[in-house]
Amino acid sequence: MSTAAVKTVFGSLDNYTKGSVELISGKASHYAFSNIFEVAGNSLPYEKVVVGLNLGYVIETLRAEGQSPWYTASHDEFAIVMDGEVRVDFLKLDAPAKYGEGTHLAGELPVGKPMGYVLLKRGHQCLLPAGTAYRFEASRPGVLLQQTIKGPLSIEKWADICFK
Repeated sequence: MSTAAVKTVFGSLDNYTKGSVELISGKASHYAFSNIFEVAGNSLPYEKVVVGLNLGYVIETLRAEGQSPWYTASHDEFAIVMDGEVRVDFLKLDAPAKYGEGTHLAGELPVGKPMGYVLLKRGHQCLLPAGTAYRFEASRPGVLLQQTIKGPLSIEKWADICFK
């Protein structure tokens, strides 16, 4: 028996191959199938496009480019860089607002104590803790995946991103 070497290829915003769905039964339109790099490539900077949904929990793809607004959530979130480098600045809010679920804008310059920053490269992830404000910054376009709860900034574009 021969075993062929398997080569893993990791995509990027500039270079990805869109996969396909092999149907066993049903119609292709019944399956959510998208490519995070394609979705980010067709999105505005820091537009939070839902690419995965499980009950109220979502995975969102964000095009990281320039500086984002400040965000906050009343629950923990996390972000992982899929392409590029992204700096994440944190503030411990003096008075965390009681928001509903999901990510919310935290205002032009939230009042709080600077907590520092992390620099994320491809494959790195970080926790976005409840009670903090955070913002992303990327000097060149990249791709973030963010896990959160569906909220007011979550954008669903299923008709545009699903496999047809």
